[in-house]
Amino acid sequence: MEFTVFNKAGEDTGKKIELQDEIFGIEPNDHAIYLDVKQYMANNRQGTHKTKQRNEISGSSKKIKKQKGTGGARAGNIKSPLFPGGGRVFGPQPRDYSFKLNKKVKLLARKSALAYKAKENNIIVVEDFTFEQPKTKEITALKTNLKIEDKKSLLVIPASDKNIYLSTRNIKGSKVTTASDINTYDILDSSTLVIFESSVNVFEKVFKI
Repeated sequence: MEFTVFNKAGEDTGKKIELQDEIFGIEPNDHAIYLDVKQYMANNRQGTHKTKQRNEISGSSKKIKKQKGTGGARAGNIKSPLFPGGGRVFGPQPRDYSFKLNKKVKLLARKSALAYKAKENNIIVVEDFTFEQPKTKEITALKTNLKIEDKKSLLVIPASDKNIYLSTRNIKGSKVTTASDINTYDILDSSTLVIFESSVNVFEKVFKI
């Protein structure tokens, strides 16, 4: 499929670029997307949640009243979960939420997410550019010129660029990533993908086309 290449001013450069059908034109696999997003979110969980059980609570272990004859329910020590300040029954404990996912499934998920963006016509290809120093207003102007200032966007660059990253990080609804590090969650979380022209070649290498 062919896409028009725009410049920073949002103008048509007259150039066309071919996006490989093997990446952007496949039939999306929803289950692969679900698994990849689930793994991404699980891997980002700290898993440091913790509540104290009765054996970890400070307090006396003495039986607080006799077993029978009080007219009330029998009770053990003050650390019982039945009393305020007592231990919690089956509370959360630290754990690792990460899980393994096959590389081919992750690859299929990323292709599927890109295919959805292509089908919905939410991909914009721009000429490569760089900044001599960080300039937030340049990225703001780019979004305005491309008419996506009110949309969440993901800027896909071919290689790490500190100045572009610093120019983007303070803009709400804008994120930048390299073509080799792009993930399914970020693709789906954005309304529009803004892809550098040379990033297309990186995609072909990453996806082995």
